[in-house]
Amino acid sequence: MNREKNVKVKNVKKIVAATAVFAAASLALAGCASAPATPTATAASYKACMVTNSGNLQDKSFNQSSWEGVQKAEADIAGLQARVAVSADDAALIANTEAFATEKCNFILTVGWQLAQATGKVATANPDINFAIVDNPPVDDNWATLTLPNVKPILFSTEQAAFLAGYLAAATTKTGTVAAFGGTPEAPVKAFLDGFADGIDKFNTDNGASVKLLGWNKAAQDGTFSGDYTDIAKGKTLSEQFIAQGADIILPVAGQVGEGAGAAALEKPGTSVIWVDSDGYVTAPANYKSIMLTSIQKNMTGAVSTIIGDAHDGNWSNSTYIGTLENGGVSIAPEHDLAWPAGVAAKIDALKADIISGALKVVSASTPQ
Repeated sequence: MNREKNVKVKNVKKIVAATAVFAAASLALAGCASAPATPTATAASYKACMVTNSGNLQDKSFNQSSWEGVQKAEADIAGLQARVAVSADDAALIANTEAFATEKCNFILTVGWQLAQATGKVATANPDINFAIVDNPPVDDNWATLTLPNVKPILFSTEQAAFLAGYLAAATTKTGTVAAFGGTPEAPVKAFLDGFADGIDKFNTDNGASVKLLGWNKAAQDGTFSGDYTDIAKGKTLSEQFIAQGADIILPVAGQVGEGAGAAALEKPGTSVIWVDSDGYVTAPANYKSIMLTSIQKNMTGAVSTIIGDAHDGNWSNSTYIGTLENGGVSIAPEHDLAWPAGVAAKIDALKADIISGALKVVSASTPQ
């Protein structure tokens, strides 16, 4: 089977309809399926299910990329069918996860640190179901359970790709000031911000420059946060404040809140945005193409589809998957409509090679282990 072919998002109407019907009840289901609880079960009986965090399914970022991975597995594996539960609020996180366990899904993907405790609880009660959780390590303050044999963490060394994006931002800014903010102060968010800050510092050191970063202080591990991942208006307000302080490039690490940063940039000519998780040139609103400098990408689609395929084929492992520059799990998007300064692309390629070889270390307290 070819798990590397491009993902096609199928049955959009079915997803939207399912979300609308079940959101009020805190359980939105899309698709329909069944699947093998053991490697000896038939392909026609395999059900792969996903629970979103409290953001939207079509968030043009985190949830959407993960769901596309489940859909890719559905497209690639004969008989496998996908289901998704959209968590309308925090209360729905455990309810949705438990509902899929009751349905006897063979594989349950939970998306984001918000689902850590729900994942631990439901996985403990259902050792025959394989779980994977995006962006939460096997042990941290949010996960009150120990490492479980049926739970696979899916993590990304986004600080590596963010370093490249920070260097690009520092090389591109006309005002000498760039900005970044997060959704909430969780480790996966801080990894983006730390790498971005270090990339700016690297540019400054290499070029005797003094590009300033607003919104994040790596040494203090403190900065600006919107407080959630859905309030687009809050993202616009924060970005307008940064623009008023001279920032002409903004990195929002806040899911759908990033759309607010794009809206603010569109109103201020000369301002651009760096997207996260997916290539914003492709996934963000179409009118954002002209302001998209690059994106710090996590290949969630590829990782999720491969892990589901392995589980389906009986090759289950609970060992942590960590996406890096070396294995293609993280990257920055290529130059699109917004031109990069001459010579910068080649410099970024050289920095990437140095990070992969180990000649250049990108260090964050939030680097996944």
